[in-house]
Amino acid sequence: MSQGPRGGPGRAGKGSEAKRSEAKRREREGGRMLRAGCRAALLRRPPGSAPLSGAGGTEEGLKRTPLDALHRSRGGRMVPFAGWSLPLHYGQGHLQSHLHTRRCCSLFDVSHMPQTRVYGRDRVRFMESLVVGDIAELKLGQGTLTLLTNERGGIVDDLIVTNTSEDHLYVVSNAGCADKDLAIMRDRAAELRATGADVHLEVLDNALLALQGPSMARVLQAGLSDDLAKLSFMNSITTMVFGVPGCRVTRCGYTGEDGVEISVPAGQAVELAEQLLGVPEVWPAGLAARDSLRLEAGLCLYGNDIDETTTPAEAGLLWTLGKRRRTAMDFPGAAIIMAQVKEKPKRKRVGLTSVGPPIRPHTAILGPEGTPVGTVTSGCPSPSLGKNIAMGYVEAVHSRAGTTLTVEVRKKQHPALVTKMPFVPTQYYMAK
Repeated sequence: MSQGPRGGPGRAGKGSEAKRSEAKRREREGGRMLRAGCRAALLRRPPGSAPLSGAGGTEEGLKRTPLDALHRSRGGRMVPFAGWSLPLHYGQGHLQSHLHTRRCCSLFDVSHMPQTRVYGRDRVRFMESLVVGDIAELKLGQGTLTLLTNERGGIVDDLIVTNTSEDHLYVVSNAGCADKDLAIMRDRAAELRATGADVHLEVLDNALLALQGPSMARVLQAGLSDDLAKLSFMNSITTMVFGVPGCRVTRCGYTGEDGVEISVPAGQAVELAEQLLGVPEVWPAGLAARDSLRLEAGLCLYGNDIDETTTPAEAGLLWTLGKRRRTAMDFPGAAIIMAQVKEKPKRKRVGLTSVGPPIRPHTAILGPEGTPVGTVTSGCPSPSLGKNIAMGYVEAVHSRAGTTLTVEVRKKQHPALVTKMPFVPTQYYMAK
């Protein structure tokens, strides 16, 4: 957090010194609490993922991204996450990294996220047999967030599916769900091919870099011949980026800021990353900042905020259901999900704000009578807002914004306010 100069002409009085000392103390405490919050998130693995060692534990058996050596050379603190070794934060620390992303631009390595191409004339039918979104309506180059569901209406994973102009669908999914997602997709493709359908999969070994923040467009435009001003949120192009050919640039991200995710051939990922990090305002960022940024933006973390026991209606994600799909009811779990649309779910995902000790996952949420009405799924101190933020599930009757509830932290009760999300306004870019 930036601070004014110390002393100066006339010298600051004792009151100013005390304020500066208190600001420093809060910054140190905030950083400590943020790091602890991220470690808590890391230790809760998505259902179905491989067992992980604890944050800071052994790296034996972990996968490494093409940028692994670069992270280590830049002082990245490496931790296990979803079976991968990834940077938690760098020398500047979590708090400064978070705020820098909001003010300037940061580069995240998200190469652990699986990337898959779906080919064949029946690729849309294949995809729509698994997810709730209207894939057929996507224009060339357009993508959408969608949900892979099961027959009970639960969320198996959240995916980004793009209808590319190269005769395939491009799918990005979550690392913790990689094995189960691929098994589901392969089994379904085999079932369709047995009936004469034309569909097949290609799992990419590309790296994936996320450049996020308000100065992203200016930084990236210097390495593109394409005009970024014409590329809207959730749209993508294949182009050369800073001399590296064959990159897919998608305007999206997990921070709430304007940003892109760049799929780049693994052998040239370091070259591209070094080009981007050569710009002074671009900092490397890790899992800690990514988690607090996404929480401020009100975005779900699979395995914490959504999983196979939560439905789109409970999670507040009904907007992912295509209108045509709602009518056809031809996606897994449609009967259960659409019944909840009509009858309303018994519990809902909500945002919470509070002061005092930070709210952590698994914290009990209590109603006015002091009885449990829900559970926190994600929580941390917000670097941007200076107060605690969280999300969780509560009984629907208590889900209205402005409702005062109570959270139990360290066996003490503290007031928490149900708050609309996102906590920090999003800055997604729409071309004019």
